Amino acid sequence: MWIQDCNKLKVLVTGIAGFIGFHVSKRLLNEGYSVVGFDNINDYYDIQLKLDRLKELGIEEKKNQWISLNSNLEFVKADLLEKDVLLNLFRDEKFDYVIHLAAQAGVRYSLVYPQKYIDSNITGFLNMLECCRNFPVKHLVFASSSSVYGLNSKIPFSTDDRTDSPVSLYATSKKANELMAHTYCHLFKIPTTGLRFFTVYGPWGRPDMAMHLFTEAIIKNEPIKVFNEGNMSRDFTYVDDIVESIIRVMNKAPENEQLPMNLFNIGNNKPEKLADFIEEIELATKQNCMKEYLPMQPGDVEKTYADVQSLIDYIDYKPITSIQAGISNFVNWYKSYYKI
Repeated sequence: MWIQDCNKLKVLVTGIAGFIGFHVSKRLLNEGYSVVGFDNINDYYDIQLKLDRLKELGIEEKKNQWISLNSNLEFVKADLLEKDVLLNLFRDEKFDYVIHLAAQAGVRYSLVYPQKYIDSNITGFLNMLECCRNFPVKHLVFASSSSVYGLNSKIPFSTDDRTDSPVSLYATSKKANELMAHTYCHLFKIPTTGLRFFTVYGPWGRPDMAMHLFTEAIIKNEPIKVFNEGNMSRDFTYVDDIVESIIRVMNKAPENEQLPMNLFNIGNNKPEKLADFIEEIELATKQNCMKEYLPMQPGDVEKTYADVQSLIDYIDYKPITSIQAGISNFVNWYKSYYKI
């Protein structure tokens, strides 16, 4: 179903210096696709980690120029707000597929810097839709988020559930993306799939996420901040399972002529209690930790749990990585990367 001659297919990956974008690009290159990476390398978190991800892919900056050591990989450092740059890129490269992962991330950060989310996640996404409208592609795949479920009390979360009660501007921006994509699919028949990611973790992960924060604190013998007194659960999803799902989805564009759009959850379909998650990190690091219990933070929800049956039916794949294996892989990477 998704096996094809990749050598002549070109994929735009936005957010290539980001966590998921890096892993997706690595997989695409290994399979023989031609990849154009796009990223503004902003300072939301440690820029060096982003540069090291790019270096791992074969991209380095030399004398103010970005050089790729892989003939199948190009890199463009630019911002989603630079519409002319994007339009010229689409015109020149003639992409087959677009995997749009670039966005201003972070739930709590959106409480402090709301304008960044409007600029990057809404205006930036509009520019991407306009590019796909003017220079048609086989399939646009974009990142949504489990945060769109907001205060939804029904468990597990299904794409059939209402998502009109967001609790952060980040969630609002992702819901807006889904509505914008729906409109463009209806009007311009752009084959599009939105993917609601559930708490992605793994090697090269973001330093503002729980996996990284907890591991760092435990190794440094510092207390970890446990919100809502530890009464939280997350559907932690290992990055390799996310990547496998993205590639399979990319190669199976929606075929509905009237509205060529799909929307899927991508999650492990098994929420883990925060206390159990922390215990697994302790086992992997062989260290115990101190806990600082704090109240629920604005913008957070108590539980996430993905209903992924429609995705499994569509791409014949279910996440397979256990939380034990995933955490062990992350801790090993963390110790190697930070030379511990």
